[in-house]
Amino acid sequence: MRRRQLLSRLPPWLGLGLLGVGASATQVAAQHKQLKIMIKSAWGSDDPTRASFPFVHGLALAEAGHEVQIFLTGEATYLMRKETIAAIFPVGWPPLAELRDQVVAKHISVFA
Repeated sequence: MRRRQLLSRLPPWLGLGLLGVGASATQVAAQHKQLKIMIKSAWGSDDPTRASFPFVHGLALAEAGHEVQIFLTGEATYLMRKETIAAIFPVGWPPLAELRDQVVAKHISVFA
């Protein structure tokens, strides 16, 4: 800790910027940046836990303050049918129908 304090007091023209002395201020600024994230999935009803990944992760990212979109391809497009989504119960997470309702409430766009 004392070494870091000493190095931070030295002028930047000594080339100590390459050692990461000022990196902590940069990391703090990067943590608050809002990202635009698109989650793509092709997992369908044959693997219910993996099929729910984009919805669970999309909700977590939206709650963290990021702009999220979900893009479903292949078998995952069948997840937009009411009958299919009502029959999917992932291991360790709420039913997919409940996750879908939360996604709609967060205004996350879903493209199929």
